[in-house]
Amino acid sequence: MAGLLKTEAVVLRSIRYGEADRILHLYTPHRGRVGAIAKGVRRARSRFGGRLEPFFRLRIELHEGRGELMTVTGAHTLDGYPRLRADARALDAAARACDAVGRLFETSEPHPAVFNLLCRALCLLDEQAGARGRGSARARAPALAFRLKLLLAAGLAPQLDGCASCGEREHLLGFSGAAGGVVCAACEAGSFPLSEEARVFMTGALARPLTEAPGAADAALGQVDRAISTTLEHHAHVRLMPAMGPLG
Repeated sequence: MAGLLKTEAVVLRSIRYGEADRILHLYTPHRGRVGAIAKGVRRARSRFGGRLEPFFRLRIELHEGRGELMTVTGAHTLDGYPRLRADARALDAAARACDAVGRLFETSEPHPAVFNLLCRALCLLDEQAGARGRGSARARAPALAFRLKLLLAAGLAPQLDGCASCGEREHLLGFSGAAGGVVCAACEAGSFPLSEEARVFMTGALARPLTEAPGAADAALGQVDRAISTTLEHHAHVRLMPAMGPLG
């Protein structure tokens, strides 16, 4: 239906289009993922300035016509996360977080909790940008906790308190993406090893706020990353970029 839409949004992606325009992928709390065109935004005197770049949180006005793309008619910055933009590792992590949201929640179905989770993740990256002494495991843990919470929001949270195949609560030795969670010794065919440390991390990450993500060793976090990936591939047919890039 044609009309004016006023909403908060996070810019997931911004793509050059034509001589002066940009195509935006936006994530909103009540309209899910939407596409929009910002006309003339790349001109030097554009009234939008640089606020339509990726990872900006905006109060945005969109005109909804009959086409697939809405048209940006106004935008006000709520948070530009400036420290994040000066830190290559944080910038890369933000790109991966936005990519995950865009791929997992690509429809117009509303998910306010996902929008709020993405905003919290960007705030956390902004707060921690430039911090010294952050090892790979310490940086990787919040990224994996974020992805686990996305699985929960998508209805794909893995079963962790008992074997996903038979319900056994002891001797949980592996993880099966096809089964949808941890598996016991009797059901481990086709699974990969999952340590108790990795299982405890996943349980804690799902139960705690993102800012209180538990820690774990690199080896355990590698297993968690694999568990998330296999779950998504089996049940959502989605393949995401690794949670952390080489800068991590």
